[in-house]
Amino acid sequence: MYASTKLLRTSGLFISALLGGVIFTSCASSHQSTNKALPPIAADGGANPASAPANERSISQKAEAAPIARSRPQLIKKAAMSLTVNSVVQTIDAVSQIINKQQGDLIGLKQLQPKNDNPRYTATIQLQIPENRLESTLEELAKLGTVDSRNITAEDVGDRLVDFQARLTNLQKTEASLQKIMDRAGSVRDVLSVAQELSNVRQTIEQINAQLKNLQNQVAYSTITLNLQAAVSSTSPQPAFGLQVQETWNNSTHSLSAFSVRLLKVGIWLIVYSPYLLIFVALVYSFRRWRLTHSPRLTQTPESTSSE
Repeated sequence: MYASTKLLRTSGLFISALLGGVIFTSCASSHQSTNKALPPIAADGGANPASAPANERSISQKAEAAPIARSRPQLIKKAAMSLTVNSVVQTIDAVSQIINKQQGDLIGLKQLQPKNDNPRYTATIQLQIPENRLESTLEELAKLGTVDSRNITAEDVGDRLVDFQARLTNLQKTEASLQKIMDRAGSVRDVLSVAQELSNVRQTIEQINAQLKNLQNQVAYSTITLNLQAAVSSTSPQPAFGLQVQETWNNSTHSLSAFSVRLLKVGIWLIVYSPYLLIFVALVYSFRRWRLTHSPRLTQTPESTSSE
């Protein structure tokens, strides 16, 4: 019995030692794996890049070298060009042909005939051209005359487009949610309230959609303002003799009629103020009579004259 008890104690100690060795071995392996997973810590508390594994350094270098993908900028381009040409009329016809060739549209035309203060024939043309044809169109227009000035401006509206699209998406989700609520609404009051809110959301969607389409159209089509000026001053031809006579006759008759109208107006004024004129004439006549009556020379009697 004593021998069996001693055997059981020896077996328990062996099993305890075996379990302790397994636990110690597992702890040591987990500690080593943790040290491999984490880079060594430098003295300042940060990781030491020199002691990092080679594969981790290569991965970080590739990540830093990889370029950041950027979306294409959404630009609204506007161009302006001034040309000096031999004939403004012929140049306008040539510009119309260029517009048709480049699949653009004429959106404005203003012609100014020669005047005394501006003896040159000028014209201003506004046209819209697809954005990818802007440079080729400007080159074609530059061949029509001498380029006095040329400039291109661009405005990036990519952020505005993204903002409008995000707002439009959110409003469309809100519209769908309101439509589901309206389908489940029971009372008339609830239905009317949801319908009013749904109408406001749809109105906002239409406004944002219109602004979005306007921006997209401005991005897709560039605007060109073309100023044309004749190379030499235009002189109007001398009118024929018959036209000169007719113009003189028209001017003289017009002057006569204007003079007659002035006389008629003066006569009307005199008729209107005639009572005041009569009173004035009567006063002048009375004053003259009074002066003649009371004059010393004229009041002397004949006797006094004979005695002298």
